[in-house]
Amino acid sequence: MSYGPAPEVVYLAHHSLVLAIPAFAPALIIVGVVLFVVLRDRRAEAADNVTQTEPEQPDSSGATDESEQRP
Repeated sequence: MSYGPAPEVVYLAHHSLVLAIPAFAPALIIVGVVLFVVLRDRRAEAADNVTQTEPEQPDSSGATDESEQRP
């Protein structure tokens, strides 16, 4: 005597899996939003670091700071 489904029966989805989808969907949305914000902040921070580390362009007098300009 065999216990369980017949060999020709194919389960497409179990009812507990279907019921779990509404629980996982909001969690996946939250993870997606957090990853989006983290990546955006890292890109913005990297862009700020690049602009801060660029050397200042000297003006026509050759000085880079206003206090160093010649009269």
